[in-house]
Amino acid sequence: MRGATGSVPGRGHTPPGPVGPRFVATYALAYMSVALMLIAPLLVTLALKIRSIVGAEQAPESLALVTGVGGLLTVVAAPVFGRLSDRTPSRYGMRRPWMVGGLTGGVLGIAVVATAPSVVVVLIGWCLAQVSFNALQAALVAVLPDQVPVSQRGTVSGVLGITVPVAAVLGTFLVQLFEGHQPAMFLAPCVIGSCLVLLFTLHLHDRRLDRATARKWTLRDLGAAFHLDPRRSPDFAWAFVGRFLFICAFAFLTTYQAYYLIDRVGSAEAEVPAQVFLATLVQSAVLVVASLVGGRLSDRRRRRKVFVAAAALTYGVALFVIAAADSFGGFLVGMAISGLGFGTYMAVDLALVADVLPNSADSARDLGLFNIANALPYALAPAVAPLILAASGDSYAVLYAVAGTCALLAAAAVVPIRSVR
Repeated sequence: MRGATGSVPGRGHTPPGPVGPRFVATYALAYMSVALMLIAPLLVTLALKIRSIVGAEQAPESLALVTGVGGLLTVVAAPVFGRLSDRTPSRYGMRRPWMVGGLTGGVLGIAVVATAPSVVVVLIGWCLAQVSFNALQAALVAVLPDQVPVSQRGTVSGVLGITVPVAAVLGTFLVQLFEGHQPAMFLAPCVIGSCLVLLFTLHLHDRRLDRATARKWTLRDLGAAFHLDPRRSPDFAWAFVGRFLFICAFAFLTTYQAYYLIDRVGSAEAEVPAQVFLATLVQSAVLVVASLVGGRLSDRRRRRKVFVAAAALTYGVALFVIAAADSFGGFLVGMAISGLGFGTYMAVDLALVADVLPNSADSARDLGLFNIANALPYALAPAVAPLILAASGDSYAVLYAVAGTCALLAAAAVVPIRSVR
């Protein structure tokens, strides 16, 4: 695939050279797999599982509890496992041990959720899955600055950007395929995802640390894993704020999508899996094109900010369209527009973040810290959404208007970034 990156004696690290199609393909498939194993439950099966246990009335509050606690744990897990990965002098590499360990724990957690007889057991299994998959994700995302040179990051990020919609389409398809068999609905994505992650780990020429020069893990590092000084790294801080606001908008949409279709559009519960699959397919068709084109153009024009800001604005418009919709057709239009914004944003924003990392020697830690911006919204959105719904008389139009405002603010957060054009 590529030459080995060798040991890392100092604090800096330079990727060894251009990456080839084989590396990009296997990396993208592994990256997609993490999304596949988590997004299928978030889109459909977790909500339906909880609804089957507690009934329709208690389902929104129980779902908020499970996703909220799981989201809070990921806030802790991502920086800590990223820090551990940066300090791992294993002969198998810095990232590979955490990929394999995280995958094992994550699949076990999903299996617990799939067979859970109560919300408490669902909560335990979901927390295990979230923490473990975040250990996997922290190591996996660090491969981008480890292995991919700056001149290719927009292109590679564009390819990675299409993995989320592909995972969403594949996940909702599998859920629909096994409709009525809850364990299979949860575990089928895990079987496929596990194979693809293991394929990547087997072929990865992982970055390695020399034991003689590796910094040892101490309790002080636990606090350092969460330290971010906006005065010393203002660009990284603004990128964090922008991603946080953007994912807040995304979390409002995805977490309550099933209930939106039932309560606002008037869909029957049995129709929801098929409708979510169709909406995700429409969104993804646009998203894939936007992600590939946006990432490529970003590299060619050597610009990141304008693409990220325009994408966030587009996603905001999409959410306002969904907020105004009262039919499944209107919902589909909004989802198509959201694909344009989401695809361009995720393609270019990841490259922007990799370009403004404070220290390449701590890339997994910094990306793990940045992942709080991805994880925290999934804890806050389920907690805040019931309050918004209660204050608005259970209006999903108001909820998605709030989400659209978050996306517009995410566009504004990109403007102060100075070190990247």
